[in-house]
Amino acid sequence: MMTTRWSFACLLLSGCLFALAPQVRADGQATDPSERYAAEGQQALAAGRYGEARTDFEQLVKLNPGVAEIHATLAAIYFAQREYELAVSEVRTAQRLKPGLPRLDSLLGLSLAELGQYKEALPRLEKGFRQTADADTKRMCGLQLLRAYTGLNRDADAVETALALNKLYPDDPEILYHTGRIYGNFAYIVMEKLHDKAPNSIWMLQAQGEANESEKDYASAIIAFNHVLELDPRRPGIHYRLGRIYLARFREGQKAEDRDAATREFSAELELDPGNGNAAYELAVMQADQGNLDDARIRYEKLLARYPDFEAALVGLGGVCVEAQKADEAVAPLERATRIDPDDEVAWYRLAQAERATGNREGQQKALAAFQKLHSSTPGTLRKPNQGEEITPQQIGPGTTP
Repeated sequence: MMTTRWSFACLLLSGCLFALAPQVRADGQATDPSERYAAEGQQALAAGRYGEARTDFEQLVKLNPGVAEIHATLAAIYFAQREYELAVSEVRTAQRLKPGLPRLDSLLGLSLAELGQYKEALPRLEKGFRQTADADTKRMCGLQLLRAYTGLNRDADAVETALALNKLYPDDPEILYHTGRIYGNFAYIVMEKLHDKAPNSIWMLQAQGEANESEKDYASAIIAFNHVLELDPRRPGIHYRLGRIYLARFREGQKAEDRDAATREFSAELELDPGNGNAAYELAVMQADQGNLDDARIRYEKLLARYPDFEAALVGLGGVCVEAQKADEAVAPLERATRIDPDDEVAWYRLAQAERATGNREGQQKALAAFQKLHSSTPGTLRKPNQGEEITPQQIGPGTTP
């Protein structure tokens, strides 16, 4: 947090330094040592030479021990240089001399938090985060609140603060990093509690299965989910999870038995829950991957009759129609898909293919331009799959160039 630390220190300094403005002679030289140190210290700060500024203000505070602004300035410099004990001492002195100086309470809270003194820091950080209008101060106090709440084992409060920070600073990478860690830590704590309170419950088995699946320990995940079905054979969603695991294993190892098992599990899910659109979608994708275009099309159309805004299914249907050389029937679902999700590059790619096949050059160029813009600006590792990670995303594939 070094950049932010300097930013906050400079913000605090801007509120203190005006009172230190020296009187100068006509030739520009300060008239006494205090004014010289003040002038040189402020010049050093303005130039970013914080070590020199520290030396000047340490001399200045010896000559003027009763000036609160000098102690406040030194506190800000010490804080920026990670000298937190010195910062605390100078803040307390400045507050004793002039309790009304701005932002000092927040600086004290931040310094105490850096020293691990969370209980004393907490009320000052909470005030700085919840009542301060200044965005930089609020941001710094919020970040340190995450640290203080975690250190005090107040995990629910840490999560609440993380949610507030994400709302205030949705695109801040430092905020995203620290709040992500808070969410992960809280999830771990909750899962540990589940394990302690109900180690043999369906919920614990399901959590184990999901954890194993995320780590690609497919064999262990299959065991856990099958154990869930032994306890509750009609539990919704479990056959679907098993289907996804078998499908993932098939894509890695290309073993036909895994593909057949995935088909079996998705079909079993639909028997229990005919409204499970994700299971129906996966079966359509699998049929398309095997070249069974008519079957895949029937499945996509049946799914879309029930869920007309299922964007990935619209893209899948369009792709099947293009591959079956029925491009005129692909245009409508693909256009609808691009309206639902304008950032789906696969939808634009397939639409460009369809428009090309139908002879609509203007439509082809428009779709191709949209595809190229998305494809060039979004690294492959960051492309968002359709519907999160719960279904198989549509892929561009090696087909004809649009």
